[in-house]
Amino acid sequence: MSERECPEQKSLVVSPTYVYGPTMNLRARTIIWHRLDQPGHESARVFLAKSRWTLTGTAVFVHQRQPCRINYLLKCDSQWQTLSGKIAGWIGDEIIRVDISVDSDHHWRLNKRECADVTGCIDLDLNFSPLTNTLPIRRLNLAVGQEANVRAAWLKFPSFKFEPLEQIYCRIGTSRYRYENAEVRFVAELEADEAGLVTHYPNFWRVEDA
Repeated sequence: MSERECPEQKSLVVSPTYVYGPTMNLRARTIIWHRLDQPGHESARVFLAKSRWTLTGTAVFVHQRQPCRINYLLKCDSQWQTLSGKIAGWIGDEIIRVDISVDSDHHWRLNKRECADVTGCIDLDLNFSPLTNTLPIRRLNLAVGQEANVRAAWLKFPSFKFEPLEQIYCRIGTSRYRYENAEVRFVAELEADEAGLVTHYPNFWRVEDA
């Protein structure tokens, strides 16, 4: 991963108001989003304990007229590199149970089976949740005007299978990021709070007003 200036902002490189780094001022943060594309909500909690970040939450939504509930528990080290993940719940009548582990050489296992396609990836990207955008946002800690390439281990919904996903994150403002997904030529401008949690993902998620 290399950091560089955003192409359209080469004249703008300033220190960001939000400097994330490994830790944040608050040791714990909670959030709730509502879906914009279909009925649904998701609530999550992020906290630091014993030099490890825990991200846990529940997404409740409708997929192809089927009720879905997905619980997740993710662990990251102090530098926001993914260590493990557990996903459980249901899609209609189908029960979902997924265990993810990552070793120090970034070899990934899905339900104890090695996934060579995503070897070398640092970040886990859950296809159904905006929470995992926080991982590269916090880990990269970009200054305004900088961008970086990310190759994420993308857990697709509803198959719950891994694919590598080439992404670009560009910090275009104190609380704004341009996100590019090279796989499907998708571009979105994300808004994030001072903890690096996405507050608005156009057409998909928006944080509920407190």
